[in-house]
Amino acid sequence: MVLDACGLLETRLSDAGFERVAGVDEVGRGALAGPLVAAAVILPPGAELDGLRDSKMCTRRQRERLAKRIHEVALAVSVVRIQHDRIDRRGLQKCNLDALRRALRGLELAPDYVLVDAFRLKRMRVPSLGVKKADAVSRSVAAASIIAKVHRDAAMRRYHRKFPEYGFSHNVGYGTSEHWAALKQYGPCKIHRRSFFGVLGFPDQGPVSGPGMARGRASTRTWMKSWTWTRR
Repeated sequence: MVLDACGLLETRLSDAGFERVAGVDEVGRGALAGPLVAAAVILPPGAELDGLRDSKMCTRRQRERLAKRIHEVALAVSVVRIQHDRIDRRGLQKCNLDALRRALRGLELAPDYVLVDAFRLKRMRVPSLGVKKADAVSRSVAAASIIAKVHRDAAMRRYHRKFPEYGFSHNVGYGTSEHWAALKQYGPCKIHRRSFFGVLGFPDQGPVSGPGMARGRASTRTWMKSWTWTRR
């Protein structure tokens, strides 16, 4: 049974006098292609959002319905996109934290407390808390997860029109067997993250063939040390 986000953290923060609680989350961290997207959301106390939960626990139709409702009721919403080439230049973790911070700075209404899914953001101007699986106990983080996911999936469907051979319309850039097979056959396209292990080929199998193959494998060996298969 999948439960809605309970809003426990917002309730406790409200009792402590915090009125504008922002939730922030990112999507696309583990994808082989496409942008990393972060969203920040401030919900009004008592906002009615039936079915609000972690974006991974919702169908596409549910997410799109929720995203529309979130935009209608939220006090503030902000979305930030970090492109693939910037991730290659700066590294995933730096880009991840930068995206979360930029999403918070983009809110039209300044929060007085910030909730982050999993990550701790240092040197914030307001109090903040990083909570593992925050989208289960924070409605604002769950809302941010939905907004980011809907935004990124729509972008990947647009990319599918330009690069249909990779199946971006349904794998949205993640490493499915179909996506790996396409990489082996065609090589990486313009939006692939070439610093990610395997995108330019595996060290024990040689590089992938096809157009777009342009770099050595030093960066992929570096990435191999920190590779995760999380689908967000």
